[in-house]
Amino acid sequence: MLAYVFWHVPREGAAAYEYESLHREFHAVLQRSNVNGLTRVKVHRLAAIPWLGGRAGYEDWHLLEGSAALDVLNRAAVSGMRQVPHDRIAALAADGTAGLYGVRLGRPIDPRMAYWLAKPAGMAYADFEASLAPLVAEGCCLWGRRMTLGPTPEFCLHAPGARLLPHPAIAIETTPLPGDAGS
Repeated sequence: MLAYVFWHVPREGAAAYEYESLHREFHAVLQRSNVNGLTRVKVHRLAAIPWLGGRAGYEDWHLLEGSAALDVLNRAAVSGMRQVPHDRIAALAADGTAGLYGVRLGRPIDPRMAYWLAKPAGMAYADFEASLAPLVAEGCCLWGRRMTLGPTPEFCLHAPGARLLPHPAIAIETTPLPGDAGS
């Protein structure tokens, strides 16, 4: 399973209620469109996004069956009945960046915490994954970057709550966006 992850912040002066309402509207129409390969969209409100200057914003996880779904999602997001809702929310957005991640260990979950981290220098990938396997056994999911589309860390450990990790990480509490189409 792959995830196209998109982080975005509202334009200064944009009302949070309006931004979130238009955001939900866009994702609802995207989900109703039955885009081939898109299995789910999950949106989180973040108090601070480190790779967007620490500003508050949103994190969208578009879960995909495989890489072929990227082209379909890219075209579908800005065409047909999705064009107007996309353009309305895009007009209120200031900045954004993205990444493509794949499941390395475990199964996708609805996280309460996301730990963004890098493999320590000199450590083999197998050893790195083995060091996180006990957390995965407790219900966490390890995602690994497949393609660099922005300045995000290589790995993300989604956790159902706070965890103690064996490696340095950026801990970000995730708050589901109420009424989100993926909820």
